[in-house]
Amino acid sequence: MTHHSYVLVTAAYNEEKFLPLTIDSVLSQTVLPKEWIIVSDASTDRTDEIVLRYAKQNPLIRLLRVSEDHPRNFSAQVNAINLGCADLRASDYGFLGNLDADVSFGPNYFSGLLERFSANPKLGLAGGVIREKDGTITLAPRGERLQAVPHALQLFRRQCYDDIGGYPALPYGGPDVYAEVMARMKGWVVEGFPDLVVQHHRYTSSAGGQLRGRFRQGLMDFSLGYYPVFEALKCVRRLREQPFAIGAIVRMAGFCWAYRAVKRPLVPDDFVDFLRREQRQRMRTYFSLLPDTLGHNPKSASSEITTN
Repeated sequence: MTHHSYVLVTAAYNEEKFLPLTIDSVLSQTVLPKEWIIVSDASTDRTDEIVLRYAKQNPLIRLLRVSEDHPRNFSAQVNAINLGCADLRASDYGFLGNLDADVSFGPNYFSGLLERFSANPKLGLAGGVIREKDGTITLAPRGERLQAVPHALQLFRRQCYDDIGGYPALPYGGPDVYAEVMARMKGWVVEGFPDLVVQHHRYTSSAGGQLRGRFRQGLMDFSLGYYPVFEALKCVRRLREQPFAIGAIVRMAGFCWAYRAVKRPLVPDDFVDFLRREQRQRMRTYFSLLPDTLGHNPKSASSEITTN
């Protein structure tokens, strides 16, 4: 049925090592996508060759190559995804997925997601959880519902994707966070499902080195308007992540440095206000703090928060 069908877009840059794992995972699904565009973003390795080899036997796969020279930054990935979305030939689909080229997962991954969407008409953005190379999986603290879906495996209800206007090109990354927050601002539910595990074959934000990636994540958090106290607590929670301790410290250093270099968030004010209200509410829930500890009236705060 049309409303249960989905399409995928993947931005791939020199992914010859892991791309076959991703393609094999998709082709093993009990529910296959109607169409899958893999955008080779000026790859110089065997990425194009691999995609074309699979496409010969699987018409649902199509290669779209970007050949123009351009900076290798976070905007490049978003631009590649947007090009892929614009080039989709299928029109009668209900869901659109962004899938990275370095992940693998079981055959019931997408059928499991589609079941969750069918069960909740307000679910606009969903996905599984990432298991990193060291076996760690990021889950919601203290039994909270997981309201984050990694960029590597976000699946949107089509109407939700249209409502948020797709992914923006942000200089420090974070289009996944932007999409999650915008979806909630538009009244959609965002949820990650811990029983749908996806294996990530390289550490998140490890391109260019893990410490450099952590510093960039701090810049990203500031550019998105993270509440400073929330960012500090977030870094404390991640002291045990690879690289141990130093990674979280470097991330906080990037956030602090951005105060001087970036000066203000790079997203609209209403986005920042909404995000910080959510983060303050999450801190109150997590620590069971009295409302006036953070200087906010409980009635006005609870009425401002969109709880999904």
